[in-house]
Amino acid sequence: MNRDTMLQKLQSHEGIWDVLVIGGGATGLGIAVDAAARGYKTLLLEQHDFAKGTSSRSTKLVHGGVRYLQQGDISLVLEALKERGLMIKNAPHLVSNQAFVIPNYSWWDGPFYQLGLKIYDFMSGDLGIGSSKRLSIVETIRHIPTIDQKELAGGVVYFDGQFDDARMAISLAKTAAQFDGVLLNYMKVERIIKNEEGIVQGVIALDLETHKKYHIQSKVVINATGVFADAVIKMDDPSAKEMIQPSQGTHIVLDPSFLPDKYAIMVPHTKDGRVLFAVPWLNKVIVGTTDTIVEKPLLEPHFQLDEVEFILETASQYLTKKPTKKDILSIFSGLRPLAKPEGNKQTTKEISRHHKVMISTSGLITVIGGKWTTYRKMAEDTVDQAMLIGQLKVSPCTTHNLPIFGYDESLNLTEDTLAVYGIEKQALLDLEDEIPVYGGLISESLPLKASQVIWAVRHEMARTLEDMLARRVRGLFLDVNESLRIAPQVAQIMASELNESTDWIVNQLTEFKAIAKHYQLIEH
Repeated sequence: MNRDTMLQKLQSHEGIWDVLVIGGGATGLGIAVDAAARGYKTLLLEQHDFAKGTSSRSTKLVHGGVRYLQQGDISLVLEALKERGLMIKNAPHLVSNQAFVIPNYSWWDGPFYQLGLKIYDFMSGDLGIGSSKRLSIVETIRHIPTIDQKELAGGVVYFDGQFDDARMAISLAKTAAQFDGVLLNYMKVERIIKNEEGIVQGVIALDLETHKKYHIQSKVVINATGVFADAVIKMDDPSAKEMIQPSQGTHIVLDPSFLPDKYAIMVPHTKDGRVLFAVPWLNKVIVGTTDTIVEKPLLEPHFQLDEVEFILETASQYLTKKPTKKDILSIFSGLRPLAKPEGNKQTTKEISRHHKVMISTSGLITVIGGKWTTYRKMAEDTVDQAMLIGQLKVSPCTTHNLPIFGYDESLNLTEDTLAVYGIEKQALLDLEDEIPVYGGLISESLPLKASQVIWAVRHEMARTLEDMLARRVRGLFLDVNESLRIAPQVAQIMASELNESTDWIVNQLTEFKAIAKHYQLIEH
């Protein structure tokens, strides 16, 4: 997957595209996979990098949603549990099983949560990934050695999925490309084109690298831009009412000493009524999340100090080793693209996580809401609508049993950080023998090899230092200071691969340092 090759395919394409997708996050990429796999001529345009926004900033969970079960949203949980099972089946190199412990501090908690989680297990059906069970005090402490033991009454263990969201996005892009889909990052849609009857016929897009404009025709245009969906809706109809209520979720990242075993903690009730997770991930611990209403969506959202303090305070209630601000390696925030609530719902946690597929009078298709776990079903529902709107040849969805690019059952993300490359892992390792000039290991703590940088440029469309250190590998999310330390070396390798100048390196380092501030806790 190479950007120059993709650009050539766009330029040489004759005729009208069947499906044009705006947005390269989980939703857009899922749609591109579904449409291309059905045989439709598919083009996806992303204004920044794949999964730049919400889709790289999740809690890294593939889950049915225990919280939604508490809220009585049975249909969402059933849908999500089915999709969880399909994700694990179709992408074993990217999704793994994760055990969660709910610590109990009263005798009633144990039976109460065990009953709820048995229902959760039952709803998984044939796609279940493990049975929940009660834990004694001794078992709870053995699984979570750092748990606060004062008044501990035991626990309940259950299972959900875990994944690397940004790497899943890249694998989805490669899956779509396998079916002749064309996907371009740094291609901004500036305007929607309509015919004389006011029906959407395509878009005008600007290549942010070459500054060349493209007039692109398509039978169907799909708005899959997440929190930015309203901006595209207003391109279609300036008088349209806003559909999105952004909600910010913030996470902090700690070193593994806070959760030394492989088990995660799930706190079912925080003081704001949400759940809190502390999850081991890539040899670090992610703790979150929050739910804060945001008025305006930003490409690079910034955490609020009270969100960080809330996470630290809540985590400290359950851990013997109390995390402080000094322990934070990185902080990342993402915006949930929730559908604006109808009625008098006051908090974002009350807003449904169901997705909605909407069609404007001009034929623009917009999909909003949803979550990573249900990306495949969202795509299926959207392409079913596109088939009707674009009068495309009838072709059923094939993604239920479609292996995601890189599929390799022998690789496990929890044991091998290179598992995300799937069947390409060996080619990546072979690359190390070809390029001794760059040296090997760049960072031991992340970890990162020079070969991964070169691979990302050559085969994964990494165009900037941020693309590399935030999403192709997860450095910025795992340890912001370590990422800043190695940035000059990574920029040098990228510049060599991209045939860029010293000025490019300087500009990239300046931009990366500015972005890194959004992941740092800098107190004055």
